[in-house]
Amino acid sequence: MRLKDKVAIVTGAGAGFGEGIAKLYAKEGCKLVVNDLSETGGQRVAAEIDAAHGKGSAIFVRADISRDAEVKALVDRALAAFGRLDIMVNNAGYTHKNKPMLDVTEEEFDRCFAVNAKAIYLSAKHAVPVFRKQGWGGSIINTASTAGLRPRPGLTWYNGSKGAAITLTKSMAVELAPEKIRVNCLCPVAGETGMLADFMGEDTAEKRAKFVSVIPMGRFSQPADIANAALFLATDESEFLTGLAMEIDGGRCV
Repeated sequence: MRLKDKVAIVTGAGAGFGEGIAKLYAKEGCKLVVNDLSETGGQRVAAEIDAAHGKGSAIFVRADISRDAEVKALVDRALAAFGRLDIMVNNAGYTHKNKPMLDVTEEEFDRCFAVNAKAIYLSAKHAVPVFRKQGWGGSIINTASTAGLRPRPGLTWYNGSKGAAITLTKSMAVELAPEKIRVNCLCPVAGETGMLADFMGEDTAEKRAKFVSVIPMGRFSQPADIANAALFLATDESEFLTGLAMEIDGGRCV
């Protein structure tokens, strides 16, 4: 098992990419703190991990990862339940609907940057001191997007928030490297998740065909694609990789 005896927090793990990451980590021996705003989704995923890998394999913690006190409570719960923290996966994301940039409301803009960028700061604020105290380093994995590398029209402010996530990843990686705290990010192309309809503006066969047409491998990303990359970046096999923005995109960014 590639993550035996390790403990991970995965935000936004009640569905989509986060669910895929959490379940694959558990399969590889990791203990999981499943975080989501949705109690229904988060509790389901934690229960399914427990059923598959034994009682006590996962706990669910509801928290808004854009709020300082709630992120602190999330990290504290991980330590109380499992006694350590090795991996912090900042997967939760938010997007405004695909539309002209000036039609995006201030509230939508603020939420994009709160969830996609500020949450990285807050998780670092509370997870990095734990990594330092433990003394053996740690792995932070941020879910960014190809939108931060090759922006699409209609998603300007979302694109910017994911560009921030990529730059934050690289800067954090340089600063924390001497302490063996690695920071990498995943850059998925549009995937089969609950946010797909917002990315496209509307979920129609024509919109899907348009989005898939710019992906050389001819399909959307799947949770398993992202989970496999997140697993590699969490294992000791990637111990010399930090500051990486991994494109999981079927060739979209080539």
